[in-house]
Amino acid sequence: MKDNKHYYITTPIYYASGRLTVGHCYSTVLADINARFHRLNGDKVFFATGSDEHGLKIARVAEQNNMTPKAFVDKTVDEFKDIWKKLGITYDKFIRTTDEEHVKLVEKVYDKLYASGDIYLGKYKGLYCVPCETFFTESQLVDGNCPDCGRPVEMTEEECYFLRLSKYQDFLENLFKENPNFLVPESRKNEIFNNFIRPGVSDLCVSRTTFDWGIKLPFNKKHVAYVWIDALLNYLSILGYDTDHDKDYQDFWPCDVHIVGRDITRFHAIIWPILLKMMGLPLPKQIHSTGFITLKGDKISKSKSNGFNPLSLVDKYGADALRYYLCKLGPIFSDSPYTAEQFVNTVNSDLCNDLGNLVSRTLAMITQYNSQIIPESKVEDAEEKELINTCNELFNKCCDYMKDQRVDLYVNEIFAVIRQANKYIDVTEPWKLAKDPNKKDKLNTVLYSLSETIRIVTVLLQAVMFEIPAKIFEKFGYSPNLQTFDSIQNFSKNNFGFKVNKGDNLFPRLDVEKEIAFLDTPNTPSTRNNTETKEPKTSEDKANTVNFVTIDDFDKIKLVTGKILNSEYIEGADKLLKNTVKIGDEIRTICSGIRKYYEPKDIIGKTVVVVSNLPPRKLRGVESFGMLLCAVDDKNDKLSLVTLDRDLGDGLEVC
Repeated sequence: MKDNKHYYITTPIYYASGRLTVGHCYSTVLADINARFHRLNGDKVFFATGSDEHGLKIARVAEQNNMTPKAFVDKTVDEFKDIWKKLGITYDKFIRTTDEEHVKLVEKVYDKLYASGDIYLGKYKGLYCVPCETFFTESQLVDGNCPDCGRPVEMTEEECYFLRLSKYQDFLENLFKENPNFLVPESRKNEIFNNFIRPGVSDLCVSRTTFDWGIKLPFNKKHVAYVWIDALLNYLSILGYDTDHDKDYQDFWPCDVHIVGRDITRFHAIIWPILLKMMGLPLPKQIHSTGFITLKGDKISKSKSNGFNPLSLVDKYGADALRYYLCKLGPIFSDSPYTAEQFVNTVNSDLCNDLGNLVSRTLAMITQYNSQIIPESKVEDAEEKELINTCNELFNKCCDYMKDQRVDLYVNEIFAVIRQANKYIDVTEPWKLAKDPNKKDKLNTVLYSLSETIRIVTVLLQAVMFEIPAKIFEKFGYSPNLQTFDSIQNFSKNNFGFKVNKGDNLFPRLDVEKEIAFLDTPNTPSTRNNTETKEPKTSEDKANTVNFVTIDDFDKIKLVTGKILNSEYIEGADKLLKNTVKIGDEIRTICSGIRKYYEPKDIIGKTVVVVSNLPPRKLRGVESFGMLLCAVDDKNDKLSLVTLDRDLGDGLEVC
């Protein structure tokens, strides 16, 4: 793959209406892994990400937070950058659609397309989803609601400017027919073509007059630019296109790959190529459309407010654990479910058992059998030849996978070699070789072969993880020249004599039951949905931001009063309290993640509100039947049990 080319990769610019979810992290980690790989391969890389900061939804949310839109997005962008820093995201530039240079480009493009007749004035009456900033036809709605976020849409009628997409119908059809890899995967390409292109592309409303938080059109200041035209042009403005400092544009355009989510694919696959065609510019080489990360069968998203703060996983388990999990099991093309059990088991199985144990066992044996020095390899039997052949094939296989951004297959191939190396230990039994002085050469060969295999896989893992590879290189004493792609083209016999230092284990083994209980426990602030900034409070705005339940849905939840008779700690559980609760004539045990906020003695005797018809479940070996309701202030890390303001007894219905 080594051809030392320029490589331009982008994420979507994320809408600055609230905090990021693990789904946003996936797209960004996917792009970062590709960027890191290409840098390691010697390519000149430009990795772009940023924030989309205009539109009605941001104006509304800012107002409800008693802030100006600009102050609100400034705060949100700081949160974006904090997450990317903790996740080790190595973007080359972060663009904001409020940046002066970007605003100027949007104005120039509108001017140019208006002059050419590709933008014209008309009137629009249609259904508009405020959170998604998108118009829909009635046939595109699902149960009368937005097909993307499921919220109600608003009938909007206003004077606006249109982009003449219909003029480019033939161009778009030919693009898809003649460039089979323009949009991947194949299933998404077929979906977009059959559902949106083949029926005929309609002209697009590209201005609004009902709000003013946006880029004003240079030829009519009553109008602001449509957020999607504004957003798409970031891929050019970030490179300095149409300025006197456009070297990045000259070097890196057209884009090698746009990483986008499934829900925004049609904007990139239809509007973006037509817009570039209107401007007379080359098209991007590929659009890679990922699936969704789902939680309990539903897409995790800001719009649906059903996610959790990804930093809760980073802070507890480390950035590399989350990056690896997303790389291996993320929605590379199709949707992928997240569960706490799957996450914990992946860390234990792959990172602790496979990689961690291989490194730990090898270092321990070199320390014990060769005084901490990596020995020279002097023999080569069948088992060495098999391992060496696998290592020699690994680099080219990984390069082939990364041509298609298949980071999942990339890590699977690496970990297949890691598992083979662990099996090699079991086959050669170095602990037995160490007892026979006549087999010292074979022992040294085993220790060297393991060290060199670890070095090769660690070099490749630098694209996926940014903390652990550095620790492995330090433990083995490998110099920087042995941490490069050039150094792993072949299995070398010359990397001996380095002094190792075992130190601490890379990944401590997780107590599966304990960690799942922590991640799944209600009322644990670090794991609750923490993705949305304060939402609008008016009835009109709630209709656009809340998934309403019916009274029948509410009736399914049985809330009753309960009196806490006793409360105690659970051994080994640093988040839970085990509570004995009286509900009428019934005595129940209910575990709750409130230990951080209450001592057991402080809640004994309180009358609380209990969700009484949840099924029993085991938490840290204790069967818990029900849930205590709490009010939580995430910002100030405070929690309070929901109690009564007068003594009405236990077992009473709360309605």
